Amino acid sequence: MNNRRNWLKQIGLGTIGLGFCQLEAFASPAEEYILPDLDNSPILLRSNENPYGPSPLARAAMAKSINTSNRYGWTLWPELITLIAKKNNVSDNNITLGAGSTEILDLVLQYTASKKGNFIMAETTFDYWTAPYEKLGLKKITVPLTKDKKHDLPAMLKAIDSETKMIYICNPNNPTGTICNREELVSFINEASKKAIVFVDEAYIDFTKEQSLTNLVLENKNVIITKTFSKMYGLAGARVGYAVANSATIDEINTFKSSPNMSVSVVSATAAIASLNDENFIRQVYTSNEEVKKYTIEQITKLNLECIPSYSNFVYFSLENYKKDYFKQLADHNIMGTRIYEENGKWTRITIGTLKEMQRFIAAIN
Repeated sequence: MNNRRNWLKQIGLGTIGLGFCQLEAFASPAEEYILPDLDNSPILLRSNENPYGPSPLARAAMAKSINTSNRYGWTLWPELITLIAKKNNVSDNNITLGAGSTEILDLVLQYTASKKGNFIMAETTFDYWTAPYEKLGLKKITVPLTKDKKHDLPAMLKAIDSETKMIYICNPNNPTGTICNREELVSFINEASKKAIVFVDEAYIDFTKEQSLTNLVLENKNVIITKTFSKMYGLAGARVGYAVANSATIDEINTFKSSPNMSVSVVSATAAIASLNDENFIRQVYTSNEEVKKYTIEQITKLNLECIPSYSNFVYFSLENYKKDYFKQLADHNIMGTRIYEENGKWTRITIGTLKEMQRFIAAIN
């Protein structure tokens, strides 16, 4: 372990001083191995990925770890768990790993579905994972967002009944980019968790200055927090996520998996460990995202389109006043966006890419 950390320090020396312009140049578009002409490569602004890729430390670590991928990661998984626990100010037994936060969602799905009943979530929020819940017999109850596109916590609390097994809160919320007031959210969790599991998805918390809610799990068995390396750390394709929960809850969740933690590959685990040691890169990504997001919001607003303040690496805005065919404009300029999330107001979302990518996006919709 010490040898690995010393090696990480050595390869990290070259990344110190990496500035905004260098970070922009460091970005690696997906599919460049298919389309080497970067000017004609599709601009991917649909899935909230980090456009700058994995950190230099992670890239070097992944390349080196390929040579040991014939072995299981028996020592890597505990090392990664220890680093994650330290980052979140909890103990190792408060953590379980998954192949991205989607596997954690699936694990919690199995854990809660075994009890039958219903689950509560906002309308609109991250909901791609809900279909299996309903197939397993859980009824979905949705609660509309407030007028400013935030979770309506009082209304969600009122929606809880004797059959409610889980409440899902995505914070910051995807696709709106809004965030709950911490005091209000903690108060909500303290009350709601008396009746059901409160599952908080913090996939985008690293793009804020907000404190994570992981401290709540130490005394509360009905709080589960999920986090991911897919967004800020640029490891979406590597698939590394984790749950933070009370140790007793972690033990129960792990019973729904034949081999806890093993779904994270040696290459991915090594990348995650290296990423946690590359704080300089994370600071640069945060700063770049804030600067490019500010530019994007300003430009969208100049087009007389309503835009929601964002605490994430994407922007939610209304196409209600847009006179052109927005999706055709994107397609004509080889830009991949997403969809309409709310028909009332024609709300859509766009991922924050590099500055050059967002300049091309703004030019495309002008």
